[in-house]
Amino acid sequence: MAFCKWALQECKEVERGRTFYDFQFNTRLVKSTIVHFQLRNLLWATSKHDVYMMQNYSIKHWSSLLQKSTEVLNVAGQIVPNQYVNQPGVAFCTKVTSDDNGITNSVDIYESTCGSRWMLAANNDCNVRIFDIENFTLLNCFPFSWSVNCSIASPDGKYLAVLGDSVDCLMAEAHSGKVIGALKGHLDYCFASAWHPDGNILATGSQDMTCRLWDIRNLSESMAVLKGRMGAIRGIKFSSDGRFLAIAEPADFVHVYDVSADYNKAQEIDLFGEIAGLSFSPDTEALFIGIADRAYGSLLEFKRRHHYHYLDSFM
Repeated sequence: MAFCKWALQECKEVERGRTFYDFQFNTRLVKSTIVHFQLRNLLWATSKHDVYMMQNYSIKHWSSLLQKSTEVLNVAGQIVPNQYVNQPGVAFCTKVTSDDNGITNSVDIYESTCGSRWMLAANNDCNVRIFDIENFTLLNCFPFSWSVNCSIASPDGKYLAVLGDSVDCLMAEAHSGKVIGALKGHLDYCFASAWHPDGNILATGSQDMTCRLWDIRNLSESMAVLKGRMGAIRGIKFSSDGRFLAIAEPADFVHVYDVSADYNKAQEIDLFGEIAGLSFSPDTEALFIGIADRAYGSLLEFKRRHHYHYLDSFM
């Protein structure tokens, strides 16, 4: 498409061929299941050994130590809340919207500025809702003029990045929903975003095959544009130490950038299949990628490569 060729002219020239994460393991005992073709955030690592993923109507836990999968929650039937929060099961459930097109596209859990733990839900009914997950109350509902595909809170809980069926990404105040800036540059709808841990850099992914990086202290233009190889950018994650940025295309390619090298150096992971999601472990020692191919779906595990130069003195 013409707009893709135009957008690619802005993209960084990146030195590829680096290896920041080495392949460690591939298991076909678990695989994510994609229901919505555009939403690919179905994977989350809570440690370098523990991963949670969506599979059919279940949330599954995978232990890389035990090589074992466990079903955490099944929502195939009626969900019944459990009044005892110290027991297994659903503690609370609610209908987010009554809109006929009310698909909840993304969920973000974060610490608010007042110290409470809140949940941010982006919906196809053009609203972003904030829930207090400690007492299960709806705190705010912010309307927008298009379906919201992704909304995430900044690390300090002050701002919301709002993306959806628009070429513009919006920056809003978390407590009021007031839009304080529009990030202009993408040429198609947007579906993914991530904040750098320092809270100053926001990455956004679009169907125009690019990931744009924004310094929120200057929203007039993006500070860098990173291009995909074949398709839209459906998944974006920063490592918790801020050293790496990983972006995923719908299938076959994940790109890992060295943030400390100003995104000029990258590792390209070339694989096979629909990508359901990606996640760094909290200690950044592992990178997990979910593959949702019907026949060969699996979970890929990569281990961070370290260079211990001080050992050279013993050689």
